[in-house]
Amino acid sequence: MSNTIYIGYNFQVKPLQPAVEILIAELGFAGFESFVETEDGVTAYIQKEDWHEHILNTIQILNSSEFEISYEFNEIEQTNWNEEWEKNFSPIVVDEACAVRAPFHEKFDTKYDIVIEPKMSFGTGHHETTHMMIQHILNNDFNGKSVLDMGCGTGVLAILAEMKGATDIDAIDIDNWCYLNSLENVERNNCHNISVYEGDASLLNDKQYDTIIANINRNILLNDMESYVACLNDSGILLLSGFYKDDIPIIKETCNNLGLTCVETIEKNHWVALKFIN
Repeated sequence: MSNTIYIGYNFQVKPLQPAVEILIAELGFAGFESFVETEDGVTAYIQKEDWHEHILNTIQILNSSEFEISYEFNEIEQTNWNEEWEKNFSPIVVDEACAVRAPFHEKFDTKYDIVIEPKMSFGTGHHETTHMMIQHILNNDFNGKSVLDMGCGTGVLAILAEMKGATDIDAIDIDNWCYLNSLENVERNNCHNISVYEGDASLLNDKQYDTIIANINRNILLNDMESYVACLNDSGILLLSGFYKDDIPIIKETCNNLGLTCVETIEKNHWVALKFIN
């Protein structure tokens, strides 16, 4: 990693929130690997080999009339990511029941205590989608359940599922860094029921789950929804996030056509997390 060259984008954002949160999520889905929030916006990094001149074409918030966003970018040498992350990562507590913290933070007096080092992976609990998915997991029964965490990122959702009693969990991510990071975090939290895989929905052939968790962007969800439903047990639960409130109609239509019913919606700063039952 020491010789890796990165492209760094410095974004100036007005007003800062929720624009910075949305921008970080969209950049993460586009392949950016690390983020440092600044006084006037955020700095985002992507490996030069993964960069192309149209990398920002899919970043919807740049076209929003609600926010004023400008940016500049340049090539940089490798950054000490852990040092940058430690300076900017603060612990969170969800519904006074689940804490997500780093190893250097003091332990919280919560029922569930998750320790992660996200490094370049997505899913610290800070972003609305992860936060809401944690809420869904807290509100549902996982005791003895088989679970899929699709697009697992840091593995935080799979880890919480095991803490809530799930006995057979698959965590899958297409990104190698997320795969390796999830393995580290699974071990760090002394989990024994989680299997981590690197890949996509093609790994789901002949699999069956009681609960499927998928916190990914809208287009991937729509593309892979049939695969998810095919391996969802009768009376199973599908928890979805990674998209905006405006995307609810197309997500619901797709799920309804596959025999699912939406029974719960959580919303936070333009983002949503939906619960479907089979």
